[in-house]
Amino acid sequence: MYLHFCVDRTTQSNYIVAMKANIITIGNSQGIRIPKVLLDQSGLSGEVELELCDAGLLIRHAKRAREDWAESFKQMVENNEEEISEDFVPTNYAKENWRW
Repeated sequence: MYLHFCVDRTTQSNYIVAMKANIITIGNSQGIRIPKVLLDQSGLSGEVELELCDAGLLIRHAKRAREDWAESFKQMVENNEEEISEDFVPTNYAKENWRW
């Protein structure tokens, strides 16, 4: 059985780097050592997100919390969606601590 790793790249390359790697034991888990050339090409470092995909395992940069909020709020203003949804039911905390 082969695992195909799709790396979500931020930079493009003129060639595809394909390498074999072994799954190794790391403590109570298992992992894979990612060759430096793949890390350099992908720009991956620090925290990443892992997701199963049709081709195998997708590794991509981890999104920061609220990373896309500014763009979402901008679109809400452009679409005149500034009002709170009619389905919104405030919590007791919101009733006591928020100014509506």
